[in-house]
Formats: sequence, C-alpha cells, structure tokens
Amino acid sequence: MQSPIDDVSSPDSSGFAAASATPPPFEEILNRMKPTTLSDTVALAAATFVFVAYLLRGYLWDKPDPYGYIFYERPQATDGDGAHGGTRRTRNIAERLEELNKDVVVFWGSQSGTAEGFANRLSRELHQRLGLDAMAADLSDFEPETIAQIPRSKTAILILSTYGEGDPSDNATQFWEWLIKAVEGKNSDSATSALLGSLKYAAFGLGNSDYQYYNRVVDVVDDAFVACGAERLLPTGQADDSHGATEEDFLEWKDSLFAFFRDHFGIQEREPKYEPTVDVVEDDSLQQQDLYDGEPVHPPEGSGFKQVNSPVKALKIRNAKELFASSSGRNCLHMDLDITDHPQLTYKTGDHLAVWPMNPNQEVDRLLRVLGLTSRRQSPVIVRALDPEAVKVKVPTPTSIEALLRYYLEICAAVPRDVVRGLAEFAPTPAARDFLHILGKDKDSYGSFLSHTHINLGKLLELATKGDSTAVWSNLPLSYLVDALPRTQPRFYSISSSSIISPRAPAITALVSSTPLTPPDASIPGLTTNYLLALSDYLPEAIKTANTPSPMLTYNLPGPSDALSGGLVYGHIRRSKFKLPMQASCPLIMIAAGTGLAPFRAFISERARLQSIGKKSGKILLFFGCRNPEEDFIYSDELAQLEEGDLKGTLRVVTAFSRVQGSPKLYVQDKVRELGSEVVEMLTQESASMYICGRASMAREVGKAVGDLVMDRRKDAGESSFGENQTKQWREGMKRTRKWQEDVWG
Repeated sequence: MQSPIDDVSSPDSSGFAAASATPPPFEEILNRMKPTTLSDTVALAAATFVFVAYLLRGYLWDKPDPYGYIFYERPQATDGDGAHGGTRRTRNIAERLEELNKDVVVFWGSQSGTAEGFANRLSRELHQRLGLDAMAADLSDFEPETIAQIPRSKTAILILSTYGEGDPSDNATQFWEWLIKAVEGKNSDSATSALLGSLKYAAFGLGNSDYQYYNRVVDVVDDAFVACGAERLLPTGQADDSHGATEEDFLEWKDSLFAFFRDHFGIQEREPKYEPTVDVVEDDSLQQQDLYDGEPVHPPEGSGFKQVNSPVKALKIRNAKELFASSSGRNCLHMDLDITDHPQLTYKTGDHLAVWPMNPNQEVDRLLRVLGLTSRRQSPVIVRALDPEAVKVKVPTPTSIEALLRYYLEICAAVPRDVVRGLAEFAPTPAARDFLHILGKDKDSYGSFLSHTHINLGKLLELATKGDSTAVWSNLPLSYLVDALPRTQPRFYSISSSSIISPRAPAITALVSSTPLTPPDASIPGLTTNYLLALSDYLPEAIKTANTPSPMLTYNLPGPSDALSGGLVYGHIRRSKFKLPMQASCPLIMIAAGTGLAPFRAFISERARLQSIGKKSGKILLFFGCRNPEEDFIYSDELAQLEEGDLKGTLRVVTAFSRVQGSPKLYVQDKVRELGSEVVEMLTQESASMYICGRASMAREVGKAVGDLVMDRRKDAGESSFGENQTKQWREGMKRTRKWQEDVWG
C-alpha cells in the first residue's frame, strides 16, 4: 500500500514539482496565477469584491438596525411612553431638563417600588401646590455624570432606598458606582471638590433601623454630594420602617421641603387640586390579542433589572407541602418549582426566587363595585402620559380595567394619608368628603385608625359612604388610581434548595404572613403568601404532599388568558451575594429564625453532597430559633437525618424555642451567647464564615451578641483598649472579606 508520504511526493496533474523537488521561483508562481482568459478575469474580480465586502461587513452593510426593536412592539405601545416606548431620548439629564423646561428633577432609586411612588407623588405635588414644573426620573435612565451639568437654576431631589447589606437598588447601581469613583478621585472630570459645584439638592432615604446599615445609601450619597461641592438645601430626611413609619416620615420631610421653597424662594403655596399625569381612555375597538392581560412586563433596558435578574417566566410547581403542624394555626409552605422548560433560567445556591402576585378576587370585585365599573371590567383601556416627554407610564398599555386592578396595581396596600385627603375631591356625597377630610387631617388619629383596621382603597371608599350601595364613586377617574397606587412588585424568597442537587428544581419556603392588628381577630393578610396558599390548595392532589386549610381569599389562579392553568406561577431568579465559601473545608456558623432557615437548608445539603463524593466538609454550627418544636420547627426531620447521617460529627444543630409552655423564652442570640467561646474560637482561630438569615431585628441582636463576645475575648487577652469602635472595625472587615454575610428582611 502506498503511504501518504509517497502520495504527497508524486507529481500532480498541474505539472508542479513534488514536495521533494526544487520549488519554482516566486515570479513563476505569480505568472502562473495571472488570468489568461476573460472568465478568469471575471472570477478574480468577483472573488476580490466578495473579500473586500466581507471586510466591510458591519461598516457599509449588514449594520444592526437601531430601530429594529420597533418591529417587535405592539403598535399601541409606541404611542406616548408605554411599557415599550418607541422613542429614544437623551441620557443627559441637564439637556433633558432644558428641553422640557423643568424646574425640578426628582430622582428615585427603588427596589420594592416605595421610593418610586414617593418620587412620582412629590413630582405631582410640586406642580399642584407650588406651581413648579417637576419630573420624576429613574436614575438608570440618565448618565450619572450629567448630574454635574445641572445648572443652579434647577433643583435636584433624590429619594433613595437602602437594600440588603447597605446596597443601592438595582436601578441606582450605575449612579452609585460613578459617585464612589468621583469621591475617590478616580473620575476623569474636573477636580472632585468642584464636580457638583453648581448643584442644589435635597435628599430623602428609605431604611429600617433594625438593619445595621440603616439608610446607608442616602448617607453616603449626601456626604459625597457635599464633598463634591453640591449645596444641600435642607437636612436630609430618613424614613424608619422598623415601626411602619415610612409614610409619615416622608410626609413630615415633604412638608419641610415645601416650607423651604416657600420661605427661601418666595413661592406662594396653593390649595392642591388633582392634575392627572396620565389619561386612561376606554377603546372598545381593541381586541383581546392587542392587550396586556396580566402577564408581568420586563423593565426596560438600562433599568438595572437585567443585570441581576433572569427573564420572568411562568414556572411549574412540582409539589407543595405544609411544613407547620396543624395545631399551630399558621401555615408555612414548601414549594418545588420546575424550570426545565426554560433553559435560559439558572440559579446558584443562595439566590432568590421572585414571585409575581395577583390581587384577590374579593378586593378586585369590591373596587370595581364602588367605582361603578363592574359591568365594564373587561373594557380595553389605553394609558397615555399627558406629558410623554417627562412622564413614564408605569403600567403596561393597552390593557383592560380588570387586568389593571388585578395584576398591575397594588390595590390591597394601605392608603397613605395624603391620598386620603386627595380622594375628598371626588367624594359622591358631602358626608363622604367631610369624613375623608377629618380622617386624613391628623397624623396620630390616622395612625390609631390604621392600628385597628386594614384600610385599602376599596374598603376606604366603602367606609366613606358608610356602606351606602347607591353611593358610587363615579367621579373618581382611573387616572387617579394609576397616579396614586403603587404598581405591583414581585416578592423575593431565598431559594431553599442546592443548585448542585436540584439544578432544575429551585425550592422556596414561604411563611403565610398575616400582620396582627389591635383587635385580636383582625389582621392584614400578606399579598403574595396568601396567593401561594390559595395556589397550593388549587394544585392537583397528586402534586400536594400534605393538605393545607382552604384559604380565606380566592384568586384567579388560572391567570391571564389561562397562562397559569394547571399550577403555574410567574417568577424569576435574582442573583444574590449570599454564597458559600469556595472551599468546602471552611467552617460555617449559620444563625436563623423561622423561614430564615431556607438558604441554610440548601447550604447544608450541598455540603453533605460534597462530602459524599470525598470533599471533606468543614465544621457546621447551626443556630435555629422558632416558637415551638412541635409546631413550627421546619425541616426538623431533614436536619436530624443529616446530623446523624451524612454529616455526623460535622453538623451540630443548636435550637432556641420562644413559646414552650413552662420553659423560659429563648432566642438564637441567647444561644449564641451561651456558646460564646466556641463561636469566637471558630471566627478568630478557625477562620469560619458566619451567615445570618431572618428578620433584621434578629440579625441586629445577633450581631450585637457576637460583637460583645469578640470584644470580651480581646479584653481578656490583654487588649484593654479594644472597645466598641474596634469591634465595629473588626465586623466591617469580616463583611468586606465576605466572612460575615446577612440575608435579612424588615
């Protein structure tokens, strides 16, 4: 058989010498490549043209169409500024203010929608009460460096929430990073001290004093603005949600802001009268397929949403089970979801799963009835901004009246006091108008009223007419609801499964919440958890692994256009920084109460799996607290099995129960102090990582207990000067290196 080498060295049909022969001169090669016929010339020219054209691809041809996205939009969405506005605007806020001739810009950084709602309300009232032309602005809509170009003739107001461990909201991240760099002198603009020298501003922060980083975002921004030369017009306001005072804190600060404008700018305040920012028009020519029927709509590009969140999808529920004993009188749900049908969705252990809720039938029907809209509930409506250049429509459009109230607006939320006063303008009777004026006049009396009853919008309108079924609020426009009510936001749950063990089946653990009021039999039902409770009751028996009581509230569980039929829920994955250390050998201290155990269930099961394949797990010390081990000790069987099985000698579970008859109340912070020597040894000598998950108030107490233990240990070791400042620095250093992580909520 002829070898490949022999084959290559033989002469070819063209007459070229074999590889082993002397190669022809370069000139001879060029001569042989010259075209000798017309067809050769044409072929060479064509080849040259194709080659050059390919090099110019993306420059002279095959360029991306900057308006190609319009092809995929619904035609109605390009009118005004709908959910998918069709116009491209400048991202320079200074230019924008000049274009629109606005006096004030109210920036917002919002995670749950509260700061966004405050900004929109403040923007409207600045015009209604003071005659100032104002606009609310999403911080992600503008390049942050252009804030420095806002002239002194304009005023900037910032309303900023603090999220997680002192972090900015998703939509404020780019602004935050720019400002930090500016203060550190890394910005390429003019000298840092004069960067914001022409800016006049006021600021208000939303936070919770139970958190260690209470209102950190607004504090950092405020200090940075002053350091960069900006002029603060009045003391920065701060809301404290630890006692539900956010709304009243905002109203108090808003009054001081208006007083400043009156006193320093000589502006005459006038009696506020509702001036809509949107127009809601019924249009019966629209067909069902033209409408947003209730499906969640993704925030636009640049909002910060897509940086940490997956797309929103309808997710199957694999199973649902009740975790609490029936004697507890409460409910806690475990749900395994299925993301197999959505390959673009992935999660990592420690991430969050967001659930998009819907409003219960009872409240939707109530509000439709008192507004006189029951017979027109399916009517299509288009929501247009009256000033489309300055106002963003916050709900999808076009939609239907029912979808608007069921899916897109939070109609179950408590009514703010200034909204109560504003509703008086549309009262159907003089008695109703007087009732609203009196109810909304005084802060303390309204607070006392709310402590006895949950007054959402529908209930308030009913109460104002004292149950008179003939008194319909026909003068209350839908535009007022769109302006005044917050848009529906997703609720986040720590994923309680490991992505290594269940990569396509994330699990959540949800306590069905009910906020108690002063009467023992009154409470405020949690919007999303009660929806999940109803959903678990709706699932086929084959999917449920334990029965749950039938819920008090009912929902349109098949969802918009039956998109959720068969037990689905709209949800998405949100990336989290709450992660296990890379080394499985790193010791762990985990402290949780209630459903704060959810991510630790995932952590522990992942460690068990790694150990089963030969990766030695470091020591795990878990502190867990609940009311009673016979009622609400969730996942107790799983933990016991791991403690005596795969993680025997590695996992230790320490419990604290606060409502066991005949026993003293014990909380996790008490157990942390009780085992203080072991905790400090693990943190300081064994380089353990510490995790806290649960309510912010619990995390605060645990943090104080650990700090005291470390301070006492240092003093016992002879460091007499190691005090609270040094303890704080130690704790901050732990958090910077991710050795101390928290996943907490208010």
